[in-house]
Amino acid sequence: MKRAAVGVALLIVLAGAASFGPATEAGAAVTANDPAAGSRQSQPRADPMTAPLDEKLGASRRSDPGTAQDYAQVVMSFRDDADQGDARAQVVLGVMYANGNGVRQDYVLAHLWFMRGAARGDTAAQLNLGDMYAGGLGVPKDYAEALRWYRKAADQGFVHAQNSLGSMYHDGLGVPKDDAEAARWYRRAAEQDDVRAQTNLAFMYANGLGVPLDLVEAHKWYNLASNRYVTSDREGREIAARERDLVAARMTAAQIGQAQKLAREWRPR
Repeated sequence: MKRAAVGVALLIVLAGAASFGPATEAGAAVTANDPAAGSRQSQPRADPMTAPLDEKLGASRRSDPGTAQDYAQVVMSFRDDADQGDARAQVVLGVMYANGNGVRQDYVLAHLWFMRGAARGDTAAQLNLGDMYAGGLGVPKDYAEALRWYRKAADQGFVHAQNSLGSMYHDGLGVPKDDAEAARWYRRAAEQDDVRAQTNLAFMYANGLGVPLDLVEAHKWYNLASNRYVTSDREGREIAARERDLVAARMTAAQIGQAQKLAREWRPR
């Protein structure tokens, strides 16, 4: 069975920023038995932004979206707000510096802006700090510090951080390995419809890690995940579907029917 890679490309959803940098140890491809061991996202992220930020991004992209000039306008647009303490603008600038969009790529400045946003309790900033410490981006690699920032965001209900925290416990990074705690965090995110957490929770059930071995639950979560990955994440969708089918090969027809029924009836919490 395989646990899906948790990492997602660094992007500002509304700005269309591209991913940056090669995969680090924390997010690299791994063995066939578990292709996502060490599956924290090790590159900073930003979650969907508030309406005012959306309007600014939209205004900056109307003429020629995606150009270097366009990204530079985004940076200029947000710098004043960031300087005045707007946490979401600070996250945007952090991601732009991490990506090198509109500015020279600079992980140190990215870290600075994320720290400012995190100090104001912004969960995306906290998550991104966790990613930077997990990957050693602009800071020395420090799994304990990554865990601390992931927990801050996870405790506020941020599903991406909950999934990353689960992976830290599963892999024993910054904390003693604890599959029961990993499964607990995966479940919290999966129940809120985080697709990578759903894949990871399925893996735990398929292998009896931190939870009782339960092929019906494993099939249900893999099935849900296979239908929820975004179109651009073809690999994630294919992994979930393939692992669902491998689990199905170990099940009776009645068990498969039960799992499919549970998946149809499932709703996010």
